[in-house]
Amino acid sequence: MEHFHQVQADLRTPYRELGAAIPDVMAGFGALHTATMAEGALSAKVKELIALSISITRECDGCIAAHARGAARQGATAEEVAEMIGVAISLNGGPGTVWGPRALAAFQEFAGAPPASATGV
Repeated sequence: MEHFHQVQADLRTPYRELGAAIPDVMAGFGALHTATMAEGALSAKVKELIALSISITRECDGCIAAHARGAARQGATAEEVAEMIGVAISLNGGPGTVWGPRALAAFQEFAGAPPASATGV
């Protein structure tokens, strides 16, 4: 299993257990997420790219996996993801150069794209 698919798999059971322990909180978060990521003045794709950028800033592998997958599902391109990562690096400095490539790798994994080294992206 590829890394970011494994990250999601590793979190699946504890996430469900937490949902059973605090169902109202988790349902509220789920409703917030659904409402936030819906099409609106910003497209769902743009919202996933914003969320992926914040995931880089927060240095969160679980968030990177979720929003890289979301960006891929919403039709983001490798070029859009790379450009977004450039903005994240600009605002985060050195840590962005560590977590940005992780986000690109996650996107490529979920999009089924070849690694950046093979495409020049």
